[in-house]
Amino acid sequence: MSVGARSRDILTQFLVEALVLSLLGGMTGILFGVVGSSVISGIAKWPTIITTFSIILSFGFSIAIGVFFGFYPARKAAMLNPIDALRYE
Repeated sequence: MSVGARSRDILTQFLVEALVLSLLGGMTGILFGVVGSSVISGIAKWPTIITTFSIILSFGFSIAIGVFFGFYPARKAAMLNPIDALRYE
């Protein structure tokens, strides 16, 4: 804000960061889940079924949680006075 950004720009920047982190976390979690279930299935000889719906659902929850919990810090940062932010930096 001290160099000309609007509150909306700050809010967008924080929300995009939260979205990217939740996307990466969701993809990593799905990858670990698929690999882990394949390993367990191979070792224990258990049949595993991974549906497209369960992957989409888990990915959707990852995104929803990331955006939901990213909104509060984004809004707080957007409303922060630039003088106060620079004073404690």
